[in-house]
Amino acid sequence: MAVNFVPYADVDFSRIDAVIVGSGFAGSVVARELAERGGMRVHIIEKRSHVGGNMYDCVDDAGILVHAYGPHIFHTNSQQAYDYLARFTNWRTYQHEVLANWHGTYIPVPFNKNSMEIVFGPEKALRLIDKLVQTFGDERKVTITELRAQEDPELQEVAEFVYRNVFLYYTQKQWGLTPEEVDPSVTARVPVFISRDNRYFQDAYQGMPGEGYTALFMNMLDHPLISVSLNTEAESVMGLEFESDAEDAALSAITLKDLPFEGPIVYTGPLDELFLGRFGRLPYRSLDFVYETYDEEMKFPVGTVNYTVSEDYTRITEFKHLTGQVAPNTTIMKEYSRAYENPREQIPYYAIINPENNAHYQRYRALTESLPNFYPLGRLAEYRYYNMDAIVVLALQLAEQLLAR
Repeated sequence: MAVNFVPYADVDFSRIDAVIVGSGFAGSVVARELAERGGMRVHIIEKRSHVGGNMYDCVDDAGILVHAYGPHIFHTNSQQAYDYLARFTNWRTYQHEVLANWHGTYIPVPFNKNSMEIVFGPEKALRLIDKLVQTFGDERKVTITELRAQEDPELQEVAEFVYRNVFLYYTQKQWGLTPEEVDPSVTARVPVFISRDNRYFQDAYQGMPGEGYTALFMNMLDHPLISVSLNTEAESVMGLEFESDAEDAALSAITLKDLPFEGPIVYTGPLDELFLGRFGRLPYRSLDFVYETYDEEMKFPVGTVNYTVSEDYTRITEFKHLTGQVAPNTTIMKEYSRAYENPREQIPYYAIINPENNAHYQRYRALTESLPNFYPLGRLAEYRYYNMDAIVVLALQLAEQLLAR
């Protein structure tokens, strides 16, 4: 079999039990569960020309498998999420490592015992490590705030170094902030790892889909009760009916092809776009990517290098480290963080979460709360940050809720 792609014009919604907007993990997991366990006929509306959302990967002109929307490394402590996705892919074991380019010298991130030896030299690092172990214990992650609270000036020096050389400039680039605007609560969570473990994640389950993310999604959506319409914008095909003409009037129904749809609608896109930005666009950060191919097997020693004291881009990803692909050439990707200003040309990646923006989002969310069959799910629809594994678990939970009804 194969995924059932259907032009939107050919869909008969009288024969559809559930509609899902978006084919990333949130939408695809719910679709599979409703179809497989509930025997429901599910139709997915997808604005892009492919399934998989931001996890989509493809082979570039140089023959290298790349992630089109930035690197995605799967890691989780949830055996449920790991095992569920294992139904649709064979996992390739992969332990992600990140280096910071500190004035041309690579240091492991998060900052750890190995980083200290590179920065402070073996003798001073030995003394610092001993103080950290005596103060906090071994194999622990300690925040900058905890280090700054110590009376020992050398421990304060470690905190200051990490803040200035690993965190500050990178965060300014990522979020478009001045040093004064960097939230102290975020700074407080920046860790120093009292360990020689150079892995970026310490989760119990880590890996990459053996054939890539796109293949995983194609397997997940390969079900006779699931159909997908690509190149279809939900805001263009969904009719919104409101309880009154008031600006803040709640939804009373969503129509598809001029008829109210009464089955569950799982919406995973930006909520403000569904309402055509009637209260103004929700703020996000977007990303630009620049790809470069080199006639050498590997360009960098690890999959990701962060540029924490130099360059306009935040990081470089070399995909062959992630995928395990063997080839005589390699493709890298430079990542630039940008303000999200044009929904037609940019993709919203990161919600800018603060009380003002949360209240802005809640105004949109209130429009949908009276509609009993509308379920926002995921980063964009909920204006929150989620890792992939969390989305899989939440999607399974929502599917369970819908099936119980």
